[in-house]
Amino acid sequence: MGTARRIRTRVWDRYSASDPGLLRLMAGLRTVGSIGLTLLILSLLDISVTHMVAGAMAAMVSTFAIREKRVRDQAVTLALGLPTAFASVSLGALLNPHIVIGDIAFIVLIFGAAYVRRFGDRGSALGMIGFQIYFLSLFVHATGSGLPSLYLSLAIAFACSAVMRFALVPETPERTLDRLRQAFRARTAQLVATQIELLDAEPDRLESVIADLRKDIARLHEAALMIQGALDGGTDDETTAALLQRRVADAEIAVERLGLLLLTARSGERADTLTLHLPNAPLPAPARRVPDEDDALRKLRTELRALHLLVTRLGAGDPGTAVARVRNRLLAYRDEENLPPASLAVQDAFRGIGEAARSVLGLRLALDGPGDESDDTPETIRSREEFEAEDLALAGEGETEQDRTGLKRRTTRAAIQVSAGSGLAILGGEFLSTQRWYWAVLTCWVVFLNTSSTGEILVKGYRRLIGTVCGVVAGVLLAGAVGHHTVTAFVLVLVLIFAMFFTAPVSYALMSFFVTAMLGLLYSLLHTYSVHVLVLRIEETALGAACGIIAAVLIFPVHTDLRTDEQLVTVLERLRDVATSAVAQLSGGPAVDLLDMARDLDTALDDLRRSTHPLTHPVTPLRGRRRTARYLVALLETCAYHARSLAATAELVPYSTSIAADPRLAAVGVRLEHNLDVLIAHVEDVTDERPRDSRGGKDADDIKDAARGRAARHGTVDDALRTEPSIASMLEGGGSGVPRSGSVTFRVLRHLQRLDEGVAGLARPLGVSVTAGKAGRKSGRPAA
Repeated sequence: MGTARRIRTRVWDRYSASDPGLLRLMAGLRTVGSIGLTLLILSLLDISVTHMVAGAMAAMVSTFAIREKRVRDQAVTLALGLPTAFASVSLGALLNPHIVIGDIAFIVLIFGAAYVRRFGDRGSALGMIGFQIYFLSLFVHATGSGLPSLYLSLAIAFACSAVMRFALVPETPERTLDRLRQAFRARTAQLVATQIELLDAEPDRLESVIADLRKDIARLHEAALMIQGALDGGTDDETTAALLQRRVADAEIAVERLGLLLLTARSGERADTLTLHLPNAPLPAPARRVPDEDDALRKLRTELRALHLLVTRLGAGDPGTAVARVRNRLLAYRDEENLPPASLAVQDAFRGIGEAARSVLGLRLALDGPGDESDDTPETIRSREEFEAEDLALAGEGETEQDRTGLKRRTTRAAIQVSAGSGLAILGGEFLSTQRWYWAVLTCWVVFLNTSSTGEILVKGYRRLIGTVCGVVAGVLLAGAVGHHTVTAFVLVLVLIFAMFFTAPVSYALMSFFVTAMLGLLYSLLHTYSVHVLVLRIEETALGAACGIIAAVLIFPVHTDLRTDEQLVTVLERLRDVATSAVAQLSGGPAVDLLDMARDLDTALDDLRRSTHPLTHPVTPLRGRRRTARYLVALLETCAYHARSLAATAELVPYSTSIAADPRLAAVGVRLEHNLDVLIAHVEDVTDERPRDSRGGKDADDIKDAARGRAARHGTVDDALRTEPSIASMLEGGGSGVPRSGSVTFRVLRHLQRLDEGVAGLARPLGVSVTAGKAGRKSGRPAA
């Protein structure tokens, strides 16, 4: 019985790690439930199949279009969506017979639906509902005489959507946050399991294990970002949100750092952080085995498995006495005297296990409260006291971008582009088919959703076309197998809709595949199925994608390299803010909210990663640019990791008894700020060479002058990066002045050294010159 339970738990953990917060599962269940309930009620009312299809499509739209976090906001948007749907379907039914007037009205509607995205989630939802319901009226060939029946179908669809959303499959910010925390625990456990494999991997499997390690680190970071995004609505107050944000950041940094320490322990030299972020990075050479270390390595494997047990039991309300003893044993490795006799690298790995166990304890305290303290050891008591001091400090305790106007606002440009592209799609679609030209318009509309550059639109259009072609084949097979069995067809439609929503965040091509396969069944239900219709679907899709790309290229284009440069500037600015503020606080400066700044850095880096997808896509012919983009993003991810680590340590300075500020670190902050300012000014110089009117966003001269102004205040107005070995001299100078390995001071200096090297490393892919400064004199041990 216990074995079966463990297997179920392991399977569930794997699934919850693959679907953080069960967001995809809940979205699929809610949508399918809304459609199924709508179909059931409409069938009992003896509504025609055509209007049943309309009701099912309306239920789907009213469910997936609403994205607000709070239940009250969702209810208001859903209530406003029904009259919007009535107005849209009425407009479609009345104007369908009038070709020119109807086409003009459709283009105006498309412009309005895209423009209202500027008003946030509610505007986006209402615009989506307006567009999709108008499309629905074209799909079912709505007429004025059939409007009363359509109104009834829409009202029932919206009511069923409300029942599923608020009663049968409720979704509240609190529940979402709780499930995201469980996903974070599961992904942490997966990462620790991969680290165990890393320690035991043979040289021929090392590359594969490190690739799994990269994937698990990225998935853990994704879960951490999702938790941070859900904190505002899912917690009772700002203090609780700040506490959870800190605990999640601590756990992420501690477990990621443990992987680096294990790489170092099994290699002959200190592992490069870039190994964990760049595919095909050089792998560390295996270290020569020392016979005396065999016992320590065996013990290290045992303690890694114990850490995995500790993480997997994090979700349990009562960890149990045995788990508490394991926790106490692992926490003891934070003290020097408890480390086994071994090389420095292996001892560092044991310290990393102790720090990871401490982060797990912090998560448990934040989620479940103090718990039973009767089995606490002195080290556990000390860790609890450190957390209590941090909590008290948190309890005691931006820059806003000016709203853009006119064509600088992204929603305005997108609205004009999609309207122009839709006009082209209507003209071309009419030549292909006077009955189903709207498929081209739909494709043109969707390729502009959640895209911000021409390259992204091109990649999205390509993926939609590939998914559509494969979906047509599946649609032909399914329609032939189902025939005119209405119930079977509706059941398969529900299955395909669930698959569509479940795969949408993972693969746009898969989503397009399921949509097209579902259409084959819908045409069977409407008795309009033929192979010619599905082939026409491919032609209209290709036409719509082409029209969208033409509009994006010719009308207010935002080129991929320009968009990437803008995102790169944002990342560099956020990195500069986090790094310099953390160093300032470590050197005795005023306390600031570093974790929020680190969160902004992570968000900007995530945006940059998405904007480089067209450059790193396998079909891109520019292989050199693909390698450069991958290297640049990996280097920035490495810098962000060290900046997050510095921020987490710097936040402890104001109220920690073990970490003190050192004014000598201020010079490092000045150099980091100068180097990042030079990089920002250089990227803006490159961006400034492009046409000004194609750029949305902040004026390049303003950003460039601001960056140079900051450099001027420090007396460093030059166009080259400065490198000095001052940080390395603190680490490698030898003698009593060097902090011991594993100490907080050593860790801070190591992160500073790696961050400084990472920033200097950005010079090569960006084409910035570097000047080497004089070797800094050896410094004594800082006071930290």
